[in-house]
Amino acid sequence: MQWDDIGYLVLKNKYNENSVIAEIYTKHHGKCSGIIFGATSKKIKNYLQIGNKLYVNYNYKNDGVLGYFKIEILKAHTPYYFENKKKLLCIISAMNLIKLLTVDLQENIKIFNLIDDLFVILKKDYWIKEYIFWELKLLEFVGYNLNLKKIAKSEILKNEILYFVKSNSEKKYIPNFLIDLNENNLDNQTLFNGLKLVGDFLEKNVLIPNNINYPISRLEFVKLFKS
Repeated sequence: MQWDDIGYLVLKNKYNENSVIAEIYTKHHGKCSGIIFGATSKKIKNYLQIGNKLYVNYNYKNDGVLGYFKIEILKAHTPYYFENKKKLLCIISAMNLIKLLTVDLQENIKIFNLIDDLFVILKKDYWIKEYIFWELKLLEFVGYNLNLKKIAKSEILKNEILYFVKSNSEKKYIPNFLIDLNENNLDNQTLFNGLKLVGDFLEKNVLIPNNINYPISRLEFVKLFKS
């Protein structure tokens, strides 16, 4: 049995001397794992960058048995950012979240389109701010909607509006741009605070309940913005 699709490479692991096991998020079949034979060849090796968009032909004998991919490159997104550490780590972190938060072989066109959107965002001036909203959309699409506007409260301190959420144990401030939406020229500390807030929600509501370790790639990405 076989099918054809397009998708993004989200993970690759060495299988043997010449092959890898890849996870690809496809448009019509969701996340799928398979072997890519000859992955170390010059023709294929350069295609296999996390985040690249591929045409895939998937062959398998039975459901539940690992099949194999034949691939062709459609768009080499990631090599454009080899010299930009922040954007490269952003791609790796985003693809890792796609891997962790999605279900095998379950089509979700919203998530596929969201990956398309990621590479549009990376070309913008205020890409980091938009990427934080990208993560929030991803969480929403997998069933964890952090509706900050609905749950946030406000107070005025020194003539400045501050937003926060409060529980029995803590009071956590929310960066204003996540509520007001109209701030663009944000410093690294504000961006770090936004990334951390989303990360805290991710850890508490998604990762810990499902016994998933916090992704190292996201920790490394977020550290780049810590003042």
